[in-house]
Amino acid sequence: MIAPTIGVLALQGDVREHLATLTRLGVKTLPVRRRAELDTCDALVIPGGESTAMWRLARTFELLDPLRERVRTGMPAFGTCAGMVLLADRLLDAAPGQETVGGLDITVRRNAFGRQTESFETELEVAGLDGTVHAVFIRAPWVEEVGADVEVLASAAGHAVAVRRDQLMATSFHPEVNADDRLHRLFLDTCC
Repeated sequence: MIAPTIGVLALQGDVREHLATLTRLGVKTLPVRRRAELDTCDALVIPGGESTAMWRLARTFELLDPLRERVRTGMPAFGTCAGMVLLADRLLDAAPGQETVGGLDITVRRNAFGRQTESFETELEVAGLDGTVHAVFIRAPWVEEVGADVEVLASAAGHAVAVRRDQLMATSFHPEVNADDRLHRLFLDTCC
């Protein structure tokens, strides 16, 4: 069996951190900036960063529509923070005209936890994982509404902050910034 290639959308954000985590797990990785790179990936991580910058760059690099098509046709994807925003079907507090890749039947509120100065860290119980996960929230979104087929994996402040549906997974926090790779492993178990 050929090992899957996991791409990391490399337009902006925590690209290096996700590549490093996946590499530590022994996964073949690829930074994705162009459609040709996307076409070689079996799954994709959409990192944390700034969701409006990522959307605009995806549009500029002619990646937005191919990303939508790949997700729609079943490519596994894991979005963290801004990546959650990009995987959401619906946005609140979006920039004017902001588009998403979509795929997850969720409504996400951008920057719901506040500005950069309100960023915080906490321990979270995550369904399917033993023990708590150290979660780093940086200008993080939260999920306002989930569709019937979306599983809530973790909540904070009364809102879903980690969700999964079939081969799609998203967190509003940054699992790539610490040495705990269990959420990446959970994604790999889902997709590979």
